[in-house]
Parts: sequence; C-alpha cells; structure tokens
Amino acid sequence: QVLLEESGGGSVQAGGSLRLSCVASGRTARDYAMGWFRQASGQEREFVVAIDGSGGSTFYADSVKGRFTISRDIAKNTVYLQMNSLKSEDTAVYYCVSGASMWELSRRRSVYWGQGTQVTVSS
Repeated sequence: QVLLEESGGGSVQAGGSLRLSCVASGRTARDYAMGWFRQASGQEREFVVAIDGSGGSTFYADSVKGRFTISRDIAKNTVYLQMNSLKSEDTAVYYCVSGASMWELSRRRSVYWGQGTQVTVSS
C-alpha cells in the first residue's frame, strides 16, 4: 500500500508563488517516479510534471514550463512543486501521483494518487 499526502495548497494573487509538498509512505522513493496532475472544476485531470526516481530527470507540461519546478528529497520520501508566476488558469486541485516510471505516470498507468490539495489563483 502506497500513501501520498499533499500539503501547501492555498489562495494567492496572480503572479504569486506557492510550494506544494507530497510525502510518500509505503515504498522506497528512489525506485519510483513521482509527479503532479491537476484538475480544474468541470475539466479533465491533466498532467503537470514528473520526476524520476533519482531526481535527475524531469518532464513538464508545456503550460507550466519555466514557471513550475519539481524536486525531490529522497531521504525524506518527499517531492516538492514550486509554482511561480501563477495565473488564474492554474487554479485547480493538485494531485500528487507515484508510478513506476515518468512515462507510465504521465499516462496514469498503474499509479497511486494522493487526496489532492486546492490551489486558487485570483486575478
């Protein structure tokens, strides 16, 4: 059983920043990719970013490139999402996700999900 617990969501003005955290339990961090999806109200859940087990490779959706940065602390089994220059269209519930590889994670294959944390950006 893998448990993912997110924190760090909240409300911010457009142009501001937030940092999300996700702690994983039940698996060894370096063996699995981790990442984030988001789902805005009334829309499909979409891929945001992924990072591989070692933290050496990342993969971003075009919509967040240059603004969001993912990182991980293997010793703490924690992944972080630093979100800068936030826009109103970034408003969504953000879900932490863990999968066997970044490729499988981005396609939601055999992944584990967190409960989600709300991010609201006001213009």
